[in-house]
Amino acid sequence: AAAARCAPARDSHGPPRQGHGSSKAASLHWTGERAVSVLLLGLLPAAYLCPGPAVDYSLAAALTLHGHWGLGQVITDYVHGDTAIKAANTGLYVLSALTFGGLCYFNHQDVGICKAVAMLWSL
Repeated sequence: AAAARCAPARDSHGPPRQGHGSSKAASLHWTGERAVSVLLLGLLPAAYLCPGPAVDYSLAAALTLHGHWGLGQVITDYVHGDTAIKAANTGLYVLSALTFGGLCYFNHQDVGICKAVAMLWSL
């Protein structure tokens, strides 16, 4: 009993154990979320130091995915009922697709994300 009280509640360094409600898909999703967050941290200085189309499109993809996952968690936490959840998820996918398409259009037809932010900072 004493050993059980001293043991950590969750072993985050090993594979998920059977019988504890762990899911490999959830673990991979969590890992993907952390990877995108770290990627965004690296893209911010890259956008300042070497702006260009590769960074612009990488930012468009990473920002859209980061926002999609964040709003998905809001839906999970606050939307209840099968119909409402389906409608909210459909709206989220439409919003994410429009956001990514809009950012790609902006990158292709206008100055791009990096240059636009630099122009805002110069005001």
